[in-house]
Amino acid sequence: MSKFSTLGRRSFVGVIAAGMALAMSGVSIAQELTKVAAVWTVPVEQQWASRLHNALIAAKDRGEIDYVYSENISNTDYERVMREYAEQGVKLIVGEAFGVEQPARAVASEYPEISFLMGSSLPPVEPNFATFDNFIHEPSYLTGIVAGLKTESNKIGMVGGYAIPEVNRLMNAFKAGALSVNPDVTFSVSFINSWYDPPKAKEAAFAMVDAGADILYAERFGVSDAAKERGILAIGNVIDTAADYPGTILASALWHGEPMIDKAIADVKAGSFTASDYGIYAFMEYGGSSAVYDEALAGADAVAAAKAKEAEILAKTFVVEIDDSEPTSTP
Repeated sequence: MSKFSTLGRRSFVGVIAAGMALAMSGVSIAQELTKVAAVWTVPVEQQWASRLHNALIAAKDRGEIDYVYSENISNTDYERVMREYAEQGVKLIVGEAFGVEQPARAVASEYPEISFLMGSSLPPVEPNFATFDNFIHEPSYLTGIVAGLKTESNKIGMVGGYAIPEVNRLMNAFKAGALSVNPDVTFSVSFINSWYDPPKAKEAAFAMVDAGADILYAERFGVSDAAKERGILAIGNVIDTAADYPGTILASALWHGEPMIDKAIADVKAGSFTASDYGIYAFMEYGGSSAVYDEALAGADAVAAAKAKEAEILAKTFVVEIDDSEPTSTP
């Protein structure tokens, strides 16, 4: 065999080997993706879950994680689903433990090598059960300013899911913002005891409109539908639904899940994830929340007043109080 043929054969073998190495490298890179699972008790379209689900989808699209999820999981089935994901070798489990605190924490204690990031009103637990909440009380206060300046009847209706801290603090902040500019405002407060029951929320909102409310605080889906049907205004919560309710949404307090989710993923990758409170990444200073306004509906003066207070919040010359107590109706 000629020297050329031998060299050619060696080159050919080298190319094949390099190709195999490259292919194996590609497999290795794929395997190195951080596996993340989420367990939701509600549809991923629900406003609270959607903020985190979308942030996880974005991380997946960037090629940072391998993301799987389950939605509409009942409280009685939540522990089983968590355990199944844990057995599949995921590195991070995200979800909400508000109705399943004990079983969720029990599962986490059995898998100390897995990081858990769970929506919870209770403290984190070492070594791996971190907690968070949607601390969007700051933009909620700002939307309250707009509502307080806009209402003509001085009656505002507020419909929430459950009277738990993560809901209470938003409603209380909204009330405080409205009262800061209009001390004559009164509030009708109702909880539907469900995270997702638009018809029930809508029914509660109708009753408030019938009692004279000309602005509705829509903590749950269904409230803005009532406002639209009755031709009054509403305040949005967590997501921006203005396009779905044209001429209805005065302002919205938005939650952005990316800062918290991205931080948790980075911590897991770096091996620095700890049982801490990740809720701080919902604060406005981290870009975790914001307020949006419809100036055509709210009026330039009301929007200017809200933005002026926002500047004070970001400058830390004004602090919105965190009040987790259950809000009540006023006379």
